[in-house]
Amino acid sequence: MKEKGASFKLNHVYLESTATVVGAMEMNGPLSSYFDIRNPDPYFGKKSWEQAETAMSELAILKAMVNAGVTAEDVDFAFGGDLVNQLVPTHYAMREFDIPFIGTYSACATVVESLILASTFVDHDYATRALAFSSSHNNMAEKQFRTPVEYGAAKGATAQYTATGAGVGIVSQKPSAVKIESATIGIIVDAEQNNPSDMGTAMAPAAAHTISTHLKEMGLAPDHYDLILTGDLASVGSPILIDLLKQDGYDISGIHQDCGLLLYDDEQPTFAGGSGAGCCSIVMFGYIAEKLRRKELKNVLVVATGALLNATIVAQKESIPGIAHAIALSSAEVKGGEAE
Repeated sequence: MKEKGASFKLNHVYLESTATVVGAMEMNGPLSSYFDIRNPDPYFGKKSWEQAETAMSELAILKAMVNAGVTAEDVDFAFGGDLVNQLVPTHYAMREFDIPFIGTYSACATVVESLILASTFVDHDYATRALAFSSSHNNMAEKQFRTPVEYGAAKGATAQYTATGAGVGIVSQKPSAVKIESATIGIIVDAEQNNPSDMGTAMAPAAAHTISTHLKEMGLAPDHYDLILTGDLASVGSPILIDLLKQDGYDISGIHQDCGLLLYDDEQPTFAGGSGAGCCSIVMFGYIAEKLRRKELKNVLVVATGALLNATIVAQKESIPGIAHAIALSSAEVKGGEAE
């Protein structure tokens, strides 16, 4: 039985395949070459933003299955979510696949929540193969959380740009170049911040708590990892995270990067950086997975962060709680069908 704590090891789980689908801003950013499908049409050939996001998830799931050489019949469970009310894009995407499905939500931390669940099912032999994914669409998120982009509402420097993208990972016990080593499930941390245009400040304390918990419970120093990657603290939340962890005795300043800062160039109009349930998803399943496959990274801790708000609760002047979930990935050597 596992000792009490938020962290646990995963013994024989691998990323069998990944796939990513992105929109115009993302395909024109610095990570463009790491994405599988790039489409400049914000509608993805559909009639609404909801339908566009559904199409992104469908395309990413199909591409991941093609990359793994499997069909929906070979996938035992799927875990995924998005930012839209009642997970509509995710649910409508999954109606195209006869796969037992659990919808997940941790705001922008949804992808790691999904990947932890999929990995746990595989590790404990509840599934031979499981699928994890998440998505977001800039225009859909703006319409739901703030104001439709057509209104041209002004934004402040602390605001973030919701990524348009969907990322999928298929996990199994089949040895591959990317091994899933361990996970830490976060707690909700409320920094008593109530500005919906400053999510980095709201999420940074949750990220710090999860990283500190992971290192303590796994008995690791920060330099065990080549990279500690946060989901979307961007330019506002990242320095707060660094300072909070220093107070806890950990200096990650030399090995920390953030998906919201990696995804876009400084010249792109993303304000403080990227965010959204698709942000960490496409960076992790695109850029990070490929870096691990190429052995350019050895050990990576991905810490997806989420601001747990909606438009109604913000209008009621409530604070914005944050959450962060972590999953550790490593580069594995595969010889004769066995990983080392």
